[in-house]
Amino acid sequence: MLYFAYGSNLHHFQMKRRCKDSIFLKKINLRDFRLTFRSKYRAADIEPKKKSIVPGGLFEISKSDEKKLDVYEDFPILYKKYYFNYYGKKVMTYTMVKKSRFKYPTERYLNVVKRGYKDCKLDLSVLTKALKY
Repeated sequence: MLYFAYGSNLHHFQMKRRCKDSIFLKKINLRDFRLTFRSKYRAADIEPKKKSIVPGGLFEISKSDEKKLDVYEDFPILYKKYYFNYYGKKVMTYTMVKKSRFKYPTERYLNVVKRGYKDCKLDLSVLTKALKY
């Protein structure tokens, strides 16, 4: 199955440790969404926003990887699944259930996300903009 990562799961080493079967395919943009950070965990989330993009990593994951991600993402309590089409293929990602207000991420979490942006060769400007919100 295809999985779209946009937060700490962009970090290749962490993703491989969490999901042993995962394979990074390429970077892609999710259109008409924007990146934000929220909840008591100060974690990444996405929300609909016209003419905005969220850069991320497209991964191939197994069923057992998906189960591990469900646990990590506290599905269905903290995050729910969101599906979208990418060139005719179904892609799964997670989005927070409760859309609380913006909370600046912890230094440690932010460093993992930044490392993931490097791993996937993503444009850091979107991350910088999300943090100025």
